Amino acid sequence: MGALLVVLLGSFLSVGQPKDPIFQIFCFSLGLVTLSLTWTLFRRAKLSAALEMPRHATAGEPLHYSVRLKNIGKRKLRDARLTQTPPDPRPSFTEFAGTPEPGEEKRNLFDRTMVYYRWQWLTSRKGAFTPEESRETFRLAPGESLRVSMQLTPARRGVIPMGDVRALLPDPLGFFQKCSPTRSTPARLVVLPKRYRLPSFSMPGSAAFRIGGEETSNAIGSAGEFVGLREYRPGDPLRQIHWKSWAHTGRPMVKELEDNFFPRYALVLDTFPGSPDSAVFEEMVSVAASFIVGLDRSDSLLDLMFIAGEAHTVTAGRGMERTEKLLEVLAGVEVEHGTQFDLLAQTVIRHREKMTSCLLVLNGWDESREHFVKTLVKAAIPCVPIVVGNGTAPPGVIGHWLECGVIARDLLRLPTTLSAAS
Repeated sequence: MGALLVVLLGSFLSVGQPKDPIFQIFCFSLGLVTLSLTWTLFRRAKLSAALEMPRHATAGEPLHYSVRLKNIGKRKLRDARLTQTPPDPRPSFTEFAGTPEPGEEKRNLFDRTMVYYRWQWLTSRKGAFTPEESRETFRLAPGESLRVSMQLTPARRGVIPMGDVRALLPDPLGFFQKCSPTRSTPARLVVLPKRYRLPSFSMPGSAAFRIGGEETSNAIGSAGEFVGLREYRPGDPLRQIHWKSWAHTGRPMVKELEDNFFPRYALVLDTFPGSPDSAVFEEMVSVAASFIVGLDRSDSLLDLMFIAGEAHTVTAGRGMERTEKLLEVLAGVEVEHGTQFDLLAQTVIRHREKMTSCLLVLNGWDESREHFVKTLVKAAIPCVPIVVGNGTAPPGVIGHWLECGVIARDLLRLPTTLSAAS
């Protein structure tokens, strides 16, 4: 840009003064720019790229990965860099026409008519990640392969298509740079919601101990108090064999223990429209992800319940899916168009016999959500409402209020023992 500016100024100042030093500067600058531009136009790169991505990333945190490059052309490549181009962030016509910007009604008539700020807001909201160039330049002979270290920062949660890797080919003077696409293998990146640090807390309810039963949703196994001895049955673990009794009776005997039952929590995510600010829902997902990590214990199960067209329940914990599965589900959760609190309440009540307590993450506070909480309370379900919204808590709110924008602060202020709604 500086060289072009010098050429532009020199062309005006040197008119009628061919022997002036300004004219010489103009000619020198024009020569450099022309040489650099010509050199850049003739640069070529024919590369194949394979991305070596980790399984997960987290929104807002830098991600390091590698790209395996191979020069499939006939020319030697020198002083090149790599960059990853994000997917097209432009919204569809339907999305642009039906998704107003928060606070759009407060803008002037011109802005509301041209709706440029809506386009700008939708484009920034759909931005997948912030690309970065590779730090070091590389050289590749024909047929040679190389692994290049790359970095990017995901801007939002979700599944992001990857694979648009491009080679940056600058001229020797650094005036111009050619961007050459590569033959990239398509890939995808699962970006998990960002998570907040939580204080030490305990949920209401306690584990239950029952004799007998093989309910895998509640029982860890035979690890409780000693009940008695019985003969060995195929499938009994060898560590429960009572060797002294076997030696005394001549028959294999095993110890019969009391089945140890452990807590099973439910995390209910409110996916229905609430606050007009889309940032509130994103904060809700982050709060839910934070509690999923906080409740990740080896002696408990966790059910994630939400409505996405229909009722969904995903379970993680001992003997089930890992916690990362719940975070992957949260990465793709979107706001529903209707409100089906009755269906969500029925889903929670259906699992109350196996449930120790329930954590509700609500999108604001209104009459429908108040009725939903009271329905669960009447069903004798210990539930802890976590309400996310803008500003201060409205009057009559049940549970813990988290203000959007200072979620991290409000989470650290939660009590160590979360009280159930009554």
